[in-house]
Amino acid sequence: MRRTIALGTLAAAALLLAGGSVLNGTAAGATATGPASASTADRSASIVRFDVEFSPFKLIDIGKDGQVSDGDEIVFHDTLLQHGRQVGDELGSCVIVDQTAGLANCAMVIRLPRGKITAAFDNAPPPTKTLAITGGTGRYRTARGDGTLVEAGNGTGTLTLRIVS
Repeated sequence: MRRTIALGTLAAAALLLAGGSVLNGTAAGATATGPASASTADRSASIVRFDVEFSPFKLIDIGKDGQVSDGDEIVFHDTLLQHGRQVGDELGSCVIVDQTAGLANCAMVIRLPRGKITAAFDNAPPPTKTLAITGGTGRYRTARGDGTLVEAGNGTGTLTLRIVS
């Protein structure tokens, strides 16, 4: 029973991670909230929020046994919204590294009209995930920072990014 719950939680977390977040910032279609920190190093940070609609759960089952196991991969392609309007999407994958703990290593690309932002995170059962911004392209080519993905549990969520340029 515990294994089933952990796997279900992992699947739900991966779904939310893949597509859900609300970001407010300087992304095209996003609204900037201004500096997000009092420290000198973070004065150029922008907060960006998106509402997320997660894609259906998709598991690549390497063992072809119908069960989530270590090495399996969850792939996603989620929609990013602001004020009910699509402003981008996010796509990525999570490799399951410990199915008994519901733990996966994830990478994602957030695609926005003026560039892309890449991020990495560990996906585990709690509904809140912490992301590390690892880079970007276009307007975000020097991006760094972090983010928070919060799963609502109904196929939606919010994504908040603190982008430092």
